[in-house]
Amino acid sequence: MSIANRIGLRVAAAAVATGAIAAGGLAVAGSAGASTATVSSRPSVSYRFQTLDNTRDLTFNQLLGINGHGLIAGYFGSGAAGHPNKGYLLFPGYSQHNYRNENFPGSVQTQVTGLNDEEATVGFWSNANNANLSNPNFGFYSLDRRHFHTVDFPTGNNASPPVDQLLGINDSDVAVGFYTDGQGNNHGYTYNIRNHRFTVVTVPGASQLSLTAAAINNYGDVAGFYTNAAGATLGFLRYHGQFRTLSVPGAAMTQALGVNDRDEVVGVYTVGSGSTAAMHGFTWTPGHGFQTVDDPHGIGTTTLNGVNDRGQVVGFYTDSVGNTDGLLASPR
Repeated sequence: MSIANRIGLRVAAAAVATGAIAAGGLAVAGSAGASTATVSSRPSVSYRFQTLDNTRDLTFNQLLGINGHGLIAGYFGSGAAGHPNKGYLLFPGYSQHNYRNENFPGSVQTQVTGLNDEEATVGFWSNANNANLSNPNFGFYSLDRRHFHTVDFPTGNNASPPVDQLLGINDSDVAVGFYTDGQGNNHGYTYNIRNHRFTVVTVPGASQLSLTAAAINNYGDVAGFYTNAAGATLGFLRYHGQFRTLSVPGAAMTQALGVNDRDEVVGVYTVGSGSTAAMHGFTWTPGHGFQTVDDPHGIGTTTLNGVNDRGQVVGFYTDSVGNTDGLLASPR
């Protein structure tokens, strides 16, 4: 995550506004001139950046997932009243005729948040677009982009209105996501579409207030973020039977939002607070650590949300006039 309707998560903030359909990242006012946190030393990867916006709404696009064939999942529309989220897939070629609408049947709002190499998709939908942004969220999956199924974690302690989102899916049709409880805390889980089995995702041996499972690769490794007992928001990667906390040194917040089969993780971190806060995208790989990756048009306002096995990264940034633009970054 992440998972925010301007104040929560999509995938991606530390807390989702109660019942609000969320956006792909933490919405923090950014300052393009703000400095970044110190990141670990690693070989630098150079990227070629493309801004990709659906012309049906040039003011708000977020790209949230990319598969091994270069197919991208995303949506347009901020979620404000009269400006609903509308999901889409963007096929390689990336011109306007390569967009395909994908919305849960009968929904008012939909975000397509993840997809696998078989073009199965996951996301969440809402039956409302309220002015106060307090809308029910329901997770969904589709294996063929024609038949859609709602997924809600079985619990008697739901937020009101309910918040349940699926955020990623691997080629074995195992999805990840979270639900929000009545106290406003997130609980991460995996969902096996083939046998309809839920499994909770927790921080082993530690107390966490809230956890969001945001991405899963084909080995079952899960990336996400959690809030610990001290109130800090930290990224994590559960891989090879281990649980690793990911925290950019000096950052106020770190969220892991995507992972590929090489355990390359992408996400967002913030430095500063309030009006001086800045958001920076990052990549992390085992043995090399963190690298800051900002779109050149959105330095200090960038979130990276998905990564494929070719190292292509998708996300979004805020431009100089305040629009949210989708980005694709491809290694050179």
